[in-house]
Amino acid sequence: MIRTVMKYYKLIPILLLLLVASCKKFSALQGDPNSSTTATPGLLLTNVEEQAFNQVTANSALASRMLVNSLGASDYEYYSWQRGSFNNYNNMRQVIKMNQVAGTEGKKQYQALAKFFNSFFIVELTQQFGSVPYSDALNAANGNVKPKYDSQEAIYAKVLKDLSDANSILMSNPGTIKGDIIYNGNPIEWRKLINSFTLRVLISLSHKTGDAKLNVKQRFQTIISDPQKYPIMTSNSDNGELKFVDKNGNRYPYYNDNAIEANEYMAKTFVDKLKNLKDPRLFAFADRAPKYSSAPADSFGAYNGVQASATLNKINNVTNTGTISRINARYYSNPTTEPSIALGYSETEFNISEAILRGWISGNANTYYQNGIRASMKFYGVSDAKINAYISQDSVKLSNGNSLHHVLMQKYLSFFMNSGWEAFYNQRRTGYPVFDVSGGGVADKAGVPKRWMYPESELQNNTANVNAAIKSQFPNKGDDINATMWLLKN
Repeated sequence: MIRTVMKYYKLIPILLLLLVASCKKFSALQGDPNSSTTATPGLLLTNVEEQAFNQVTANSALASRMLVNSLGASDYEYYSWQRGSFNNYNNMRQVIKMNQVAGTEGKKQYQALAKFFNSFFIVELTQQFGSVPYSDALNAANGNVKPKYDSQEAIYAKVLKDLSDANSILMSNPGTIKGDIIYNGNPIEWRKLINSFTLRVLISLSHKTGDAKLNVKQRFQTIISDPQKYPIMTSNSDNGELKFVDKNGNRYPYYNDNAIEANEYMAKTFVDKLKNLKDPRLFAFADRAPKYSSAPADSFGAYNGVQASATLNKINNVTNTGTISRINARYYSNPTTEPSIALGYSETEFNISEAILRGWISGNANTYYQNGIRASMKFYGVSDAKINAYISQDSVKLSNGNSLHHVLMQKYLSFFMNSGWEAFYNQRRTGYPVFDVSGGGVADKAGVPKRWMYPESELQNNTANVNAAIKSQFPNKGDDINATMWLLKN
C-alpha cells in the first residue's frame, strides 16, 4: 500500500552515507552545501518529514471510488488486495535515531517531534492491519528481532499519551526547529498539527467512546475547550503539507507519469456527486471528456465518470467512446501542481463538526462544516464568490435528518489526491459514502475489504507472535481481508 522498504526486524545499521543520500532531495535545497553532513537531528528530521508528509497516492483514490484504472485490473479498484507492508517500521527507525541524537544533544523539540512521528506511523500501520508490534518494535535496536504484537487499544492509549506529551514539551521548549521543511522551524505550528492530528485519532475511535482507558469524548473536549494549551489549525496556512519544487527528485509524485496520464479516469459515483452538487472542485480534479473538449471548462455537462466496479472490458468500451473524463492534466504535467497534505485545516473543521453532531462537544456544527468546505475549495483555487454560491444551495446546507452524512460527504470530497488513505478509512469507519461494488468486476465477494493481511515475512520470521495476534483478534476468520478489527467494533 505504501512504499516497500526494509523490514523493521533487520538490524542493519543506519550508515551515514545512506542517510545523507536519502535526505539529499529536499535537504539539498536548504542550508550551505559545504556544511557538515553529520547525522544531526535536523538532517534526520528532513528525511522523516519527506516520508511522512508525501501522502499523494492514486491507489487510495482507486480504492475510494474516485479514480478508475483502464490499463489493468487494479487490486485497489477491484478490492483484490491481500498482504500489506510493514515499511513504516523503517521510517520509525529513522525517528528513533533522531530521538537518540536529540537526547544526546539535549534538543527536546526533536524528542517531541519523535513522539508525533512515531504516533503518525504506527496509526497508519494499525489502521491497515489491526494489532501490530509497537512497544517491542521500538526496542528492536536492542536485539529484539521477534517483537510481540500490541493490541489496538494499547496502541491508541500510548499514541494519545505521546501526542499530549509532545504538545507539552514543545510548549515548554519553543525554540526554532532546524531542518524543518514543513513549518520552517515554527514550534507553534507543530503544536497545531499535533493537536489537530489528535482530533483525527479521536474521531477514528468513534466506535470506542465507552472505553474508559481512552476517554475519547473527554479528550476531544479538553482540546477544544483550551486553545491556549492545545492550539489547533485555524486556516489553510496551518496545513501539514509538503510543498514540491521544480527540481529533480522534488517534483510532484505523478509528474510526467505516463501511466496516470493515459489510464486514470474519473469514477462515476464521485463525478456524479460533484455534478449534482454543482461543485466547482470538479474542474480542478478532472478534465473535460474528449468528446466535449470544446465546451467551456466550467460546463458540468462536459464531465463524466465510468463505473469503478465494472469489468475491465466494460470500462475500456466506455472510455473508448470519448465521453469519460480523465484526471486533470495538472496532476501529471505540472511539477508543483499542489502540496501533499498529510493533515489539513479542512479535515480538522469537519472532524469538529462531526464531534458536535455526535454530541461529544457543544457548538455550531454548521460553522465548522462551512469552514471545512471553504478551506477545501480555497486549496483547489475556487473563488470566494463561487464558494458562497455553493454553500447557499439547499443540497449543501446541513439538514436535521442527514447532517452527519453531509459532513462525511464533504470530508470525502476534500480528500481527492491528498491525505493518504483517510478517505478510505473514514468510509470504512462510517459506511458513508457507499462504495459501489455492483458492476461485476469486484473480486472480493464480501464487498469492500476491512484490512490488509500481515506480510509474508512476518509469518516466516515472527511466526509465534503474528499467529497469536491473528488468533486473539480474528478467531473465526483468521488473517483475512474481511476480518473486523477492534477499531471497527462497537
